[in-house]
Amino acid sequence: MSIDTRKVIKNAYRVTRVRGKTALRIRVPGGHIETRFFSLIDEIASKYGDGTAHITTRQGLELPGIDFENIPEINKMIRPLIESLGLAVEVTDTGYPAAGTRNICACIGNRVCTFANDDTTTLAREIERMVYPNNLHFKIAVTGCPNDCIKAYMNDFGIICTVEPVYDQSRCISCGACVENCAKAVTGALAMKDFSVERNREICIGCGECVRKCPTGAMTRSHTKSYRMVIMGRTGRKNPRMAETFLKWADRESILAIVRNAYTFVERHIDRGLDKEHVGYIVDRTGYPTFREEVLQDVRLDEKTLVAEHIDWSGYRYTNDAGLR
Repeated sequence: MSIDTRKVIKNAYRVTRVRGKTALRIRVPGGHIETRFFSLIDEIASKYGDGTAHITTRQGLELPGIDFENIPEINKMIRPLIESLGLAVEVTDTGYPAAGTRNICACIGNRVCTFANDDTTTLAREIERMVYPNNLHFKIAVTGCPNDCIKAYMNDFGIICTVEPVYDQSRCISCGACVENCAKAVTGALAMKDFSVERNREICIGCGECVRKCPTGAMTRSHTKSYRMVIMGRTGRKNPRMAETFLKWADRESILAIVRNAYTFVERHIDRGLDKEHVGYIVDRTGYPTFREEVLQDVRLDEKTLVAEHIDWSGYRYTNDAGLR
């Protein structure tokens, strides 16, 4: 049968190395899925695939061994899965409407983890509804704290949930537990002075470890949520690299607005002569000042938010392989 591979790929199916076989990619935004869908996934994998499911590095599911001719029937079956995403577009029996923007990843967040500073699942799903469906190649991840279990630094946009500790001196017994732990395990942002704790806001990363270690509740989490945004991390053939910090102590609205603006930035500058162009390479080509100006357009940053004036990405270039022996 004749296959339009571009259409198949945009419909969230993979072109595999086995002739006549494809694999369905199931989106699981935030890495969180209702277990009621497991029976549906099992039915598709058993009836149309090879009876297996691969958990992808982006927390989605991939069902291999599917015949191309069964795509229309499977698309009808997965409609409840797509409807559960809560998208702002009409869901039909034609399957996933796009595949360019990858599944939004997230760690388990503060629904479960004592380290996490926010509900990462809710934030990931909010981003999913904002940016999907879209055929632009974006990778976005949300992590609940600077431990970065989701590897946010390897994404185009990594959102790290942080917290500014609130210090109540009247409850402090000057035990130094928070200061000692920050010095040993974090950045050394705390110091004891005149029996009180002082925090260096410039080197504080908002991890919340001081809150966890305080035995008297003198350190508590601020009710105001804040985020660090790191940008343009990537793997890949050309220049794999870690993301660098773009914003610190940003509010939720600003984070979401910047992600929205980034899609407009890519639409404006992408090289249409390529099958796809990674957003990081577009930033490399246009320059960080252009990116910064365009994604911050009409964004009302909180007065405490810090923005990187300059970013110099490094990463690995394979010309360095010349030194290998």
